[in-house]
Amino acid sequence: MVVFENQVALPHLLSMEDLTNEEILALVHRAKEFKEQASTASSPLKKQTFVANLFFEPSTRTHKSFEVAEKRLGLEVIEFDAKTSSVNKGETLYDTVKTLEAIGVSVCVIRHSEDAYYKKLLEAGQLTVSLVNGGDGSGQHPSQCLLDLVTISQEFGHFDGLKVAIVGDISHSRVAKSNMEVLKRLGAQVYFSGPKEWYDAATCDAYGLYLPYDELIDQVDVLMLLRVQHERHDGSEAFSKEDYHANYGLTQERYARLKDSAIIMHPAPVNRDVEIADSLVESPKSRIYQQMRNGVYTRMAILEAILRYRKDLH
Repeated sequence: MVVFENQVALPHLLSMEDLTNEEILALVHRAKEFKEQASTASSPLKKQTFVANLFFEPSTRTHKSFEVAEKRLGLEVIEFDAKTSSVNKGETLYDTVKTLEAIGVSVCVIRHSEDAYYKKLLEAGQLTVSLVNGGDGSGQHPSQCLLDLVTISQEFGHFDGLKVAIVGDISHSRVAKSNMEVLKRLGAQVYFSGPKEWYDAATCDAYGLYLPYDELIDQVDVLMLLRVQHERHDGSEAFSKEDYHANYGLTQERYARLKDSAIIMHPAPVNRDVEIADSLVESPKSRIYQQMRNGVYTRMAILEAILRYRKDLH
């Protein structure tokens, strides 16, 4: 991975842990440039280039955001539907990727339920296709982390010294795992809150401090709420939407205690009246839809870095 003239060249983007601080900040800067130049941007490609989005889990924001980013860059998007693919005939993920590579696809964006699925792909054989991790199980979500950084950067202009609280279903969240490590590296003070049974001290204590929610609420600059990920729970614990909202949700009362300069973030989809009161999703402090808009420009920056490494750009 190389940074030159504030631009990054990446063979793959798999985990935030693979990126240096310099590379992260360069990608954030480039995403902000794309947003500023949105009305005048033109395709930077020097040849026809194909990309495939392999989403084996449901997704709206990440999947369609990547698709819009790809089309804005001039990439040819090859349709892929996991439900009708040869995966249902027993084809391995590696063989699916190799097939797409063989027919001319240069980049595969992959969302998969298996943690670190990409390690098996890279170990299985010689791939010439570039991989972008669109989220792996409860592991990493690098493009979401980067768009979160873009959103914070737009608001505050820096990360050093900011107090960021990550609240909710932490142990099942790839968003939390990506963000906690990077935010600490960039100088933010990271705090955690939410149900203790959904807090992995062995993982999180190295990056921040767990505190009761109501002790944090009036101290933070960034309140990063996490979706309750029912699909990753084993069903053994009792769950009440009303109890969760009362104890760990952003209620009107808690909202009133936030600092005037504080912002609210959420990777979405939002469980309304669970993680956040329905009336607060589009409140003045909310940046939830701004995060989604920033996702397109962030993913353009990621794809551009991949294409630059592949020498597919002008």
